[in-house]
Amino acid sequence: MRVKFPAIALGVAAALALTACSGASGGGGSTSSGGGGAALTIAKPDGAITTESNNPFLGDSSASMYGYRYAMFETMALVNTADPTVVTPRLASSVEWNADYTELTVTARDGVTWQDGEPFTIDDIVGTFDMYLDGRLTDTAALDYLGADVDGDSATLKFGNSKFVKRSTVLHVPIVPMHIWDGIDDPSTAALTGEGEAIGTGPYVLSSWSTESVTLTANPDYWDGELAVPELHYVSYGDNSALATALATGEADWAQAFLPQVQETFLDKDPANRYLVTPTAGAGTLFLNLNRKPFDDVALREALAWTVDRDAYVEIAREGASAVVDSVTGLGPSLEQDVVDELAGQTYEVDLDKATAILTDAGYTGVGDALVDPDGEPVTFAISVPAGWTDWNTEQALLSEQMKELGIEVTIEQPDWGGWDEARKTGDFDAIIHWLDGEGAWGVYDSIMGTRWITPDPETGEERADFNFGRYSNPEVDAALNTYASTDNDADRAAAMTTLQEAFVRDVPAIPLGSHPLLGLFNERSYTGWPTEQDAYASADPTQAEVALVLSTLEPVE
Repeated sequence: MRVKFPAIALGVAAALALTACSGASGGGGSTSSGGGGAALTIAKPDGAITTESNNPFLGDSSASMYGYRYAMFETMALVNTADPTVVTPRLASSVEWNADYTELTVTARDGVTWQDGEPFTIDDIVGTFDMYLDGRLTDTAALDYLGADVDGDSATLKFGNSKFVKRSTVLHVPIVPMHIWDGIDDPSTAALTGEGEAIGTGPYVLSSWSTESVTLTANPDYWDGELAVPELHYVSYGDNSALATALATGEADWAQAFLPQVQETFLDKDPANRYLVTPTAGAGTLFLNLNRKPFDDVALREALAWTVDRDAYVEIAREGASAVVDSVTGLGPSLEQDVVDELAGQTYEVDLDKATAILTDAGYTGVGDALVDPDGEPVTFAISVPAGWTDWNTEQALLSEQMKELGIEVTIEQPDWGGWDEARKTGDFDAIIHWLDGEGAWGVYDSIMGTRWITPDPETGEERADFNFGRYSNPEVDAALNTYASTDNDADRAAAMTTLQEAFVRDVPAIPLGSHPLLGLFNERSYTGWPTEQDAYASADPTQAEVALVLSTLEPVE
């Protein structure tokens, strides 16, 4: 059953990582050793994954990086990425929010067992959230969970503020077995590699793990019925070129990635190959380091916003797998309804005359030749994107050419993932291209401008950013973000959104380029029932929580 809930554009963080190098074992469409049907090989282009960790709460665990965590660990319900008003109950047979979204009442689904045979109960849902309450599990999503009232098979989870903007975040928390996790000393870091530790309720059970391939087998006692696919092989290729070859040859069956020339390299190779693009609220965004030159000057940032060719990003770098984000508010087409009236219809375009006037009025010289700032220093900067992220590597080259129109020399940097990841967190960069996190318009502004993302390292005390990489800081904006997220008053929420959009337009803290949808590439050689544009019951990105719904929907080709 799929249930309609009040509409809100919910975003999903989709990190299209294309890095490093690794071999792969397993073969797409191979027959499972268990018999019964064809195995599926699910692939990512993230390079070598060298350390096993099956913890579903860790973004850098192998379960998250390979993408198999949601095939093992399920959630209370699933929010449909394509239509966030549709919520499908899973481990909770019913979910109901109170009026101000500070309480969620759920009923545990009857007849569910953990993969070790123990019964699933409401205590597992409450116990999972209680680990946030007692500090055993780090509350990275700032859920501010206060506890629960249990009544038989139902419980009311209580939160310290409104979860209006975090409904999917709450519903997508992986639920874990308390008969195991009560004995884990540090759930926030546990690798779950011991015998009998990596246990979920999901459709698939961990069978074997290596740095080349991870195998999961069908759960014979899965509560949602018999599974058509007997076995899943998860592999990670060195870059998107290697992944494209694997998909084209049938070595891989299902992937989340951006593929250059997807029509020629994938779709044309086999009439059974499919490609599904699912829009989200997020955008590929040029983050600018506001703490160093030249981006500490809003005049330069504004001039860049009138110079960047967003159409070229969509048409050339993304090959059409995006939509232009040109609203001065930074909100994409799917969030058009959230743009405040006074800013509706106001968009950026390539306007070099306007950019030149902004710079000249601010005291810059040498526009179009060799730009010099008001202090007499040449304006140069570097754009950093990991090697192998071909869409954004292409955008680096495009931006470099576009900046020459202003007389700015741009250096292109393409480090490996590890170095880039460290630099983005510590602020050791000039500019990077990155995705956004969060839900709806609030998530766009929180990702770009919220200071909650900047926290001290517990060991060194050094400030690190998980988003807001440009390190924008404005107490008025933080207050508006908090108000929008916590109030139950529509007028207050509207006023907060106005504050956020006016600050974004005034300060130009970052430059969104184009929408950042979820991408799914798969084939229908062995199975039907995949999501389609006509039946978008889930995204086709195998790393998302919806993967359990897809896997339980697939049926063998007759």
